[in-house]
Amino acid sequence: MPNMPTLAALAEDLESGRTSARKLVEECLGRIADPSGEGIRTFIHVDKEAAIEAAEAIDRLRKATAAPSPYAGIPVSIKDLFDIKGQVTRAGSRALEDSAPAAADAPVVARLRRAGFIVIGRTNMTEFAFSGIGINPHYGTPKGAWRRETGHVPGGSSSGAAISVVDGMAHGGLGTDTGGSCRIPAAYNGIVGFKPTQQRVPREGAVPLSFTLDSFGPLARTVGCCAVLDAVLADEAVRPLQPRPIRGMRLAVPTTVALDELDDEVARAFERALESLSRQGALVERIAVPEFLDVAVMNTKGGFAAAEGYAWHRYLIVSHGDVYDPRVALRIMRGEGISAADYIDLLQARKSLIARATVRMAPYDALVMPTTANRPPRIADLADDKAFTKANLLALRNCTLINMIDGCAISLPCHREGEVPVGLMLAASGGSDRRLFELASAMEGAIRV
Repeated sequence: MPNMPTLAALAEDLESGRTSARKLVEECLGRIADPSGEGIRTFIHVDKEAAIEAAEAIDRLRKATAAPSPYAGIPVSIKDLFDIKGQVTRAGSRALEDSAPAAADAPVVARLRRAGFIVIGRTNMTEFAFSGIGINPHYGTPKGAWRRETGHVPGGSSSGAAISVVDGMAHGGLGTDTGGSCRIPAAYNGIVGFKPTQQRVPREGAVPLSFTLDSFGPLARTVGCCAVLDAVLADEAVRPLQPRPIRGMRLAVPTTVALDELDDEVARAFERALESLSRQGALVERIAVPEFLDVAVMNTKGGFAAAEGYAWHRYLIVSHGDVYDPRVALRIMRGEGISAADYIDLLQARKSLIARATVRMAPYDALVMPTTANRPPRIADLADDKAFTKANLLALRNCTLINMIDGCAISLPCHREGEVPVGLMLAASGGSDRRLFELASAMEGAIRV
């Protein structure tokens, strides 16, 4: 991601006249259209004409000193899960192609537009957001940033969102996160992905996977970029981010589940990052978190995603099941065997889990763990269903822990230049979003030395 600008740098360039919204849009469209790039697999639909018209309107507003925000005119991508007025929301599937166009923008899309961000297009994703890998048999799979010639997965389910940012086809991406779908592709591609506390960002206007676990968040190049986009999505004022001093931070590394079966490259980069934080004065403590053992038990029959996913899909999959990705259909259909009593048990178990985990985390500023247990696998290696399932579970495992405890989390790159991308995840109890950004902002440069 060489020389790719931050949102703050772009805002300064727009304010000074060094660039224009029209120029930014044309640059992004050029990268999308590049036949040697990943644009054709990254975007399901490109809003070329509408984006150019919006850019020209923003440029006129800025000339009249009436731009709606400093970020007005910056192109962003929208995951295909979200409603955009006048467009069909396909959710990365062929099963919804004959649906009516959306009557209105999803609230999060409307909020981005209100701040002046320009929608450049709809990004590819795992069908119906049901995987952490990012493979899509319908629209193609964008290759991840790591050794692209070899063809590694982009991470999912917000695969196109991540690649649009990495490749400069957009300067921020709107994604969703049910079990890591913002953080996994961020980790696999060396950018930042944020999962907010669920209730902070409205979830209307999007195809759901799990009503209980879905969160909507940004993928971007820096912590500061994610903080700006998160504030807009949450309808909060964009405030300067004040990094917290690393010295004195209390960080807990869960030894339960989160460090199991790590790829060597992941373990090495993660431990090196912890050593760097310790040298700079952070108080890093390894602790048991027995609550995390409950998560696998709760997901034995498929968990919330299968139960709630099946409830949403049960009629569509009867009429259009032949066009579903078989791997996605299989996971959805697990929900058919979950009874009402099973589901009520799940709700009660999660309530207890959240309460106990919140107490466990209270003495610390944040939990720290690898975002994913594995490095990005090669696409060719996942043709086998058994290999795919193993890779998918390792990708999702750590991130899912935080969705299950209703927390907030951010993934930061912690690898060195030239190394395989590895994400370090900071997580905290629900409602700690701003604190998490302040912690992450301080660590951002400190964990890659």
